[in-house]
Amino acid sequence: MAQGSGSSNIKVVPYAYQALNQFKYEVANELGINPEYKTGYWGNISSRECGSVGGHMVRRMIALAEQELLKGQSFNINTDPSNTYRPF
Repeated sequence: MAQGSGSSNIKVVPYAYQALNQFKYEVANELGINPEYKTGYWGNISSRECGSVGGHMVRRMIALAEQELLKGQSFNINTDPSNTYRPF
């Protein structure tokens, strides 16, 4: 691992930390993960369980983002292969 003077983990939305932390505990509770995590220490929780918490968090965030996209947009699917997507 590279050593540097600072962390490369820059928070884009600093105030989201608390909400994501709460979300993590909600998901762990829903999955029935060993309640030892409630102390704030996750060291006794298996990697598989921690991974499942993160995986479920991502699935739920993607589902929410998809719902929000569908609320604001109508999609016109073009089946013509000659008309390719050009963003600019």
